[in-house]
Amino acid sequence: MAFEPPQRLVRALPLGESEWLGQLPKLLEDAVVRHGLDVERVVAPGGRSSLVALVRRSDGSPAALKLVPPSAAAGLEGAALECWNGFGAVRVLDASEGALLLERLHPEVSVRSLPESKALLEAAGTVRRLWVEPPAGHAFETVAERTGRQAAALSEHADEAPPALVSGALGAREELLAGAAEELLLHGNFRQSKVLGGDRAPWLTVGPEPLVGERAYDLARLVRDRVEDLIATVSGPSAARRRVNRLADSLDLDPDRLRGWTLFRAVESATRAMVSGRGREAELSLELAAWL
Repeated sequence: MAFEPPQRLVRALPLGESEWLGQLPKLLEDAVVRHGLDVERVVAPGGRSSLVALVRRSDGSPAALKLVPPSAAAGLEGAALECWNGFGAVRVLDASEGALLLERLHPEVSVRSLPESKALLEAAGTVRRLWVEPPAGHAFETVAERTGRQAAALSEHADEAPPALVSGALGAREELLAGAAEELLLHGNFRQSKVLGGDRAPWLTVGPEPLVGERAYDLARLVRDRVEDLIATVSGPSAARRRVNRLADSLDLDPDRLRGWTLFRAVESATRAMVSGRGREAELSLELAAWL
């Protein structure tokens, strides 16, 4: 099946996934045959870590086929979606190695298309539905495990960010883990663009990178949404702090814990972006971190 992978995906994938990228046409064709599908189109610009094609099942019903590279752990994503069973999240229709057949949402309509205050309200109302007890015997990693790897990489590339922010981020992580008590299933990569319009519900979440831990960790990425808009205003620093407090209050979270995880995740993300040559993205995250 001949097609050009979306350029956003091509640019964002690490070099280690180049083999998978080259095999995408064959992988898509195999998955289509395996699930008995007809392809309508590949979603573009699409995401940065997967390929999504809009398809029809043998009975004519619409669906979306998602292909992910081996490093993306499609099995864990599918396990989380199965656990949520459509409550606040897209529903899994079928699954196979490296591929998830999902209910069709509206990829062109995300919460990010709403005015900021409304978008934050809708996003918060959606993510809270995902915070459930993880299933017994689950294979999800914990916040401590994931951030442990990230902290090691942050320390290795500490010269990519101001020393005070690096030490503050690492110190915040240690303090937060020492006082962590919640063990809930989390989305792991939750932000406005991960909440799409649906038919059976107004908004449903997609693209989890699931792990187990406290809610404040899951909300921290949402704080950084539309950071470019905050930076463009003279009230950016105070607006960012108000956003933290407003989100924490709406979901009954400790604002200091949300602020701490936002700091860690912003600095960690900035160093990764800098190493990958995405300087502007790194600068935005570091500026937000400095305001906290």
